[in-house]
Amino acid sequence: MTNRELDAAGVTDPELRAAYRRCRRLNARHGRTYFLATRLLPVDRRPAVHALYGFARWADDIVDALGPGADTGRRDARLSALQRELDRGLRDGNSGEPVVRALADTARRYAIDPGHFTDFMAAMRADLVVTDYADYASLRGYMHGSAAVIGLQMLPVLGTVVPREEAAPCAAALGVAFQQTNFLRDVGEDLDRGRVYLPADLLAAHGADRHLLRWSRDTGRHDARVTAALEEFAAMTRRVYGEAAPGLRMLDPRSRPCIRTAFVLYGGILDAVAREGYPVLHRRVAVPGGRRAVVAADGLARVVTARLRARGGGLPGVVPAGAAPGWRCPAVHEEVA
Repeated sequence: MTNRELDAAGVTDPELRAAYRRCRRLNARHGRTYFLATRLLPVDRRPAVHALYGFARWADDIVDALGPGADTGRRDARLSALQRELDRGLRDGNSGEPVVRALADTARRYAIDPGHFTDFMAAMRADLVVTDYADYASLRGYMHGSAAVIGLQMLPVLGTVVPREEAAPCAAALGVAFQQTNFLRDVGEDLDRGRVYLPADLLAAHGADRHLLRWSRDTGRHDARVTAALEEFAAMTRRVYGEAAPGLRMLDPRSRPCIRTAFVLYGGILDAVAREGYPVLHRRVAVPGGRRAVVAADGLARVVTARLRARGGGLPGVVPAGAAPGWRCPAVHEEVA
């Protein structure tokens, strides 16, 4: 993380600055699409976003990336240790774990509901024992903690031009849309981890099941029944994007380019999967680099427009978390770097 970002955010303590830098590295390594979008945020808000996503990625790594020799007991012990550090950090504002320390600082600065982190950790624990979902309703229950609360955590950082509770359902839906996109893209990889996030009743409706998915993965062969189920799941995901879309205009104009860029790029993953014939059991599909560059350039143009408008007399109605009564949006002079 650049010193400029930390300076703009008012992070002065050397150990805390190092903690935020670690979160940024986690976000950069795991979240290529969203990390690119984060570069379009006002510079002072980027450290908070890196803290939120860095923590989420770190917890997810405990569940998925300890290596083939890590049994459920070891993962559970690591999650329990993280939960204790999280509780301590949210209570005392301090932690021996740098990622938790940055998260606790962000939660305090933006008055983020601690219940969102409790729900997130519950979803991480579910991944230790739950290997499939009977229907979409049960999957949505899981995604409340694994994805919807990420959108809700982000909302105070992004700022809104409406009361936050009005924007909250859209923010939660966007988190779900992003995760469903990941589920579609990562069907094969998740299957190798022993998990199927495609609802069992959706698969059954097309004559497919876990065993057919495993056969397709192992043989490299396609099956029309699997493709039909994947198509339906993609259509369901697009409907969730539709639920989320009205929330874009509810955000602080200076945050909109970031979220719109992520919105377009993640939606582009659905397009790429469909265009390539739903090969997700055999390889990961990505948005082409040229398309990513075009979307990022559009986002940058929107950043410039928003900042020019801010310089022209403020952005009435934008209410960031923690703002004092009578707060007015200052002119923004930083560049996107």
